[in-house]
Amino acid sequence: MEATARAHTNIALIKYWGKRNESLILPTNNSLSLTLDGFFTTTTVNFHEDYSKDTFLLDGQEETGEAYNRVIGFLDLIRRQAGKNIHAKVESMNDVPTAAGFASSASGFAALAAAGSKAIGMELDDQELSRLTRQGSGSACRSIYGGFAEWQMGEREDGLDSHAVPIAPQSYWDVRVAAVVLTATKKKVLSREGMKRTVETSAFYDGWLKGIPADLKGIKQAIQEKDFEMLGAIAESNCQKMHATTLGAYPPFTYWQDSTMRVMQTVQELREQGIPAYFTIDAGPNVKVLFLPEDEEKVKETLEAVPGVTDVILSKPGSGITYL
Repeated sequence: MEATARAHTNIALIKYWGKRNESLILPTNNSLSLTLDGFFTTTTVNFHEDYSKDTFLLDGQEETGEAYNRVIGFLDLIRRQAGKNIHAKVESMNDVPTAAGFASSASGFAALAAAGSKAIGMELDDQELSRLTRQGSGSACRSIYGGFAEWQMGEREDGLDSHAVPIAPQSYWDVRVAAVVLTATKKKVLSREGMKRTVETSAFYDGWLKGIPADLKGIKQAIQEKDFEMLGAIAESNCQKMHATTLGAYPPFTYWQDSTMRVMQTVQELREQGIPAYFTIDAGPNVKVLFLPEDEEKVKETLEAVPGVTDVILSKPGSGITYL
């Protein structure tokens, strides 16, 4: 029983930052993202009665430790839901810099959920697949869909109403994203740890939550009206509010580097020159810049010239889950 699936990463324009239930990965707020075509994970899952244990290969290397445990824990969830006790071999090829703020877990767990559930014989619709995927990595539930998607936090304690829903398809609006790579090293504070510390200790966290409904309403209006300036301004503001909560945590921390700040300032300078560009940053130092197709050459050239930038990777809106 074998299946292969590909999932793309997504960039949250309205951030997910905090859980109300750690074990079920239930968030404290709704979030909204754009799926990107430039970063993806391709995963093959093979369940076979002859296997005596589970194995996990990432980019051709057998994994152990925390990465292995997370994948096998998720396979256990699939097995329980399918009512089958059978070992698997998982092979993933990751076209995303792992743990460097590029949401590799989003594409990784979305691809794992899609390939694993299909290989074991489950027939899930997109909503059911999103709900399953959420339990591996929260942001991954949005990667089930292409284009713009919203992760609804839900209210139920069992998490059955916490899943992503599509907002606008891949073909709806050609918003471009430049992924500005500053470092490929692993983060000192992983997302899960940083999120938990922020929720438990940040003096600014209540203010973050109170601002979400207005941001969400505004960005949905921007998508509906294809108002790029509104979309970018809300995304940039939401990003800075999220990162402000980490400075209010105890002990305080930040994902930004000096080069992160230089890119942010460069994007603001582009706007002063009349080029609509806006930044957003997930839990890492690297920056994503939103821009329109006609400004691609200028934006790329300008970002590549910033000291500390090692690469600029351009993306268009990406597709949802595909089976290969």
